[in-house]
Order: sequence, then structure tokens, then C-alpha cells
Amino acid sequence: MHLPFDGAISAYFDNDAPDDVRDAIQAGGKKDVLSSTYPYDTQMKRSDYDVQMAALQIELVKLQSWVKETGARVCIVFEGRDAAGKGGTIKRLRQNLNPRVAKIVALSKPTDREQSQWYFQRYIEHLPAGGEITLFDRSWYNRGVVEKVFGFCSDTQRDQFFKQLPEFEDMLVNEGIHFVKLWLNVGRAEQLRRFLSREKDPLKQWKLSWIDVEGLKRWDAYSDAIRETLTLSHTKDAAWTVVRSDDKRRARLSALRAVLQGIDYTGKDVSVTGAPDPKICGGPDIWDA
Repeated sequence: MHLPFDGAISAYFDNDAPDDVRDAIQAGGKKDVLSSTYPYDTQMKRSDYDVQMAALQIELVKLQSWVKETGARVCIVFEGRDAAGKGGTIKRLRQNLNPRVAKIVALSKPTDREQSQWYFQRYIEHLPAGGEITLFDRSWYNRGVVEKVFGFCSDTQRDQFFKQLPEFEDMLVNEGIHFVKLWLNVGRAEQLRRFLSREKDPLKQWKLSWIDVEGLKRWDAYSDAIRETLTLSHTKDAAWTVVRSDDKRRARLSALRAVLQGIDYTGKDVSVTGAPDPKICGGPDIWDA
């Protein structure tokens, strides 16, 4: 079977991965690899997960009805390490919603024209109108992390981004948009395990990119850029919710609860929404490299 990028991910595992990462993956088999600092020893049971997910998806349908009826605007930014589970979480959030109401925005590389614009400009046109929920699958935070790690922007451009960012996000909140920022983080061994799984799965190979392959070699650079970004962009009105996602099931439930928690929609069942699991979900202080 042909492997994407000529099997570069498998080659990294065989030749370049740290010994502890390789050992953890081999010991874990096909199961999620929970890092040594993860607060749980085992993955959440599927039966418990299914029950809670079904109840939360009913709450999301209630939220959608409220958004349509009131003309509310909801904007949710999904960021995180590669393979941290952004796509899977977005899928569960939107699974039973009307795509005309809940829209996914996943912008590709900027065109030459867009590169000449104000950095935030191409994102603004995708912000929600009344009665809409916009889900950003990656966002303007590319400049804080990926562009820094790969040298796609200058230090001056990045400094300008961080100077303008707080005011930009404050404007969204002051405009009345319900604004949620989620950062999903995954341990190094589990990230590589997920990449290896994608590499061998013809139905998931499309998820891999050159950035993913090269990023495996730049774990520490990513960690530094992430840490700095979370520090500089965590504000009172636009706070980060960090979700440790080594266990996909726990991560998805906490992420959905984090979205629902801050919005008082009609018919909300607080016994279902509750608070996200504080062991794996919180502010930037819970982030683990």
C-alpha cells in the first residue's frame, strides 16, 4: 500500500522518535496513549461516553433553536496541536445541526491578494450573522504558532499580530457575539500514534499534510510558540479553554460542555451541561507540553 509522503511518518517513528515516545506507542497498541502527566490511567468507557454525548447533542439542538429564534451570534475557535482532535470534536458538535446555521470555516493558505491585506481581514467575512454559529477549524491563531514555527511570517508581523489581537477579539465580544476559544492539546506519543494510524488508513490519509510530517521534528518549537501564544492571548473577555485530549472521549465531552456552559439558551438542562472536567479542562495553566 502506498503511504503518503513516502512513509515519512513511519520512518520518523522507526528512526527519529524519542525512545520513550516509541516505547509508549508500542506498549499501548491501538489504544489512546495517555501521557504520564494525564490525570486518568485508562480511557473513558464507551458506554458512559455514548450516554453523555447523546445528551449533550440534544442540548446543542436546543442551542441552535435559540440562536435561530433570537438572532444570536456564536463564534467558536478550535485550535490545538496537530491530531489533537479538533476535527472529531467539531464533527460531534455539528452532527445534528443544520449546516445553514452551524457553519464550519477552514481556510486554506492565503492567496497573494490576501497576503497583502490586513491579517484579520479574510477571517472577518466569515464571522456569524444573526442566527448563525460559526466554527473556525483553525483561525487567525495560525500566525501565533504555525507561521512562527515554520518561518511563514516575520517576527515584526507576529509582534504586530499580538498587539492588535486583544482589541480585535474585544470588539467581537463587545459587538455581542458569543465568543469561545478552545485549545486542544495532546501528548507527544498519542499525537504520533494518531499520525501513524492516519498514514495507514486510506480513508484518513487526506488529513495528513507536509506541515504534519515536518512538525513532528519541531515539537519543542511548537511548545514554545504555543506557550507564548496562550500567555499573550488569554484575556478576561476572550479567555482560552484548554482541553487535554489524550483521551478523545473525555476531551469531546469537556469541549462541548465548555461551549454550552457560557450561553443561557432556552430550555437548558444544567444537569446535562454541567461544568467541564476540571482535571483535563481549564485555563492556560492546565496546558501540558
